[in-house]
Amino acid sequence: MSNLLRCGALATFLFVASAASAADPATSQHYRAKQVIGTKIMLKGDNNSVGTVDDLVFDDGGNLEYLIVDNGGKLVTVPFEAANFDIQKKVAILSVNADQYKLIPTYTTTTYPSFYTPAYRTDIYKQYDLTPRDLRVLRRR
Repeated sequence: MSNLLRCGALATFLFVASAASAADPATSQHYRAKQVIGTKIMLKGDNNSVGTVDDLVFDDGGNLEYLIVDNGGKLVTVPFEAANFDIQKKVAILSVNADQYKLIPTYTTTTYPSFYTPAYRTDIYKQYDLTPRDLRVLRRR
């Protein structure tokens, strides 16, 4: 079941990425899920890795919302907009420094947060000096 969900999520990610790049091909960046998963995560002004992208979280509308960064069993939620990717080097630099990153709550695979509660979204985005965008919801008939 887990593999089926991941495959569905990856297919959604590819669809959303291709749709976004079609909107304005001159300025849009597009990434494939297998390019993002496993990417080393670095902090602004620091050359040390704080983990790797282990998973991706999508909203109900199929938009990529978060990267899940794993650092030896400690997981951290990172809004996708907070990461600046260099796909060729398989590295992403976060928009926070080491002191800010230490304040971000961690969790484990058995204690995942409720990603879409308003308080959690607001707090996580605030940790990265970002404002959450409005959620799009797909209504299925």
